[in-house]
Amino acid sequence: MTNRAAHFRSLHTAAAPLVLANAWDPASARIVAASGAPAIATTSAGVAWTLGAPDGDVLARDRALEHLARIVRAVPEALPVTADIESGFGDTPAGVAETIRGVLAAGAVGINLEDTARDGAAATLRDVAGQQARIAAARAAADDAGVELYINARVDTYFRGRPEETLARAEAYLAAGASGIFVPGVADADTIGTLAKAIPAPLNVLAQDGTPPVAELAALGVARVSLGSWIAEAAYALARRAAEEVYSAGTYTSLAGSYDFGELNSLMA
Repeated sequence: MTNRAAHFRSLHTAAAPLVLANAWDPASARIVAASGAPAIATTSAGVAWTLGAPDGDVLARDRALEHLARIVRAVPEALPVTADIESGFGDTPAGVAETIRGVLAAGAVGINLEDTARDGAAATLRDVAGQQARIAAARAAADDAGVELYINARVDTYFRGRPEETLARAEAYLAAGASGIFVPGVADADTIGTLAKAIPAPLNVLAQDGTPPVAELAALGVARVSLGSWIAEAAYALARRAAEEVYSAGTYTSLAGSYDFGELNSLMA
């Protein structure tokens, strides 16, 4: 695990950004691995949906960790896996530390840890000091286990309408033990370039409509590009189209271009 953790950390470079086509179950993880991915990342939304729960700190920790272990087991042992653990599956720093111990036991060597706090339908940014304590707890738990866990600290300022706080939060999270900074919700090249230059750590962006191609992001200084829940959403969109078509028109055109049964079945063997 130590070697996988070090290797995963080394993949974060602006010269050749780490591109992550996020998986949500063992099958999607094997498909991504077979496509040549240098690492596997989970999407918390896709994982939650697969397990019949909504995204957003609703899924129980034990179910998330059990599912993570299945994903890790599904891919080659040498392939690093990083887990999206939402806001840590714990109300306190001690709870986050307990989650980290479970993540490491499952075999993952990286995490995403977001700074959004949820209370029912309400979502707000955590206070900086509180989030620092959660990151520090995660780092301490990993250090105790002797694993150089890659902590990708997600800064949700663009999601929450407070972009002016981005750099201050990034600095605080790095000081608390984060390895890199993830700023979702930003797509324009100028802003991305400014963030990459100002943040003294690997910058992760979330691909979305309008995001520059990977080669342009590399030139801007981005070290990691994630597809997040987009692939899972596309897969579920196909399921909806096929179901609606067969129940309304009685036809099956939505199934064109499906994965070959034999090829997919062999991939699962």
